[in-house]
Amino acid sequence: MRKPRNFDMELKALEDKARELKTRKVQQLGELMIATVADSLTAEELAGAMVALAETKDAGKREAWAKRGAAFFQGRSRRSAPAPDRDAGGVPTQLGGAQPASGATGAA
Repeated sequence: MRKPRNFDMELKALEDKARELKTRKVQQLGELMIATVADSLTAEELAGAMVALAETKDAGKREAWAKRGAAFFQGRSRRSAPAPDRDAGGVPTQLGGAQPASGATGAA
């Protein structure tokens, strides 16, 4: 006879995984801020730039920004990570401690 599934345990495991992914996302955003030196901007400047990016409908501009971002990650990976640890699609994890995304204060 088959053993019954423990739905409570499976649900808890999924919640833990979701919490871990959210924490990793916040950490990677902080690392991205540091890697791109965006942590030197004020919160208002950063928010304004992000709003402008989100409002941009020009596909050419967006494609150019995407290419520039991809080149940034590829260049950063080659300089700071050994070949097996390279991840062209994400932020390198060895950039130091992450800062909370909500603590984006500028040096103004």
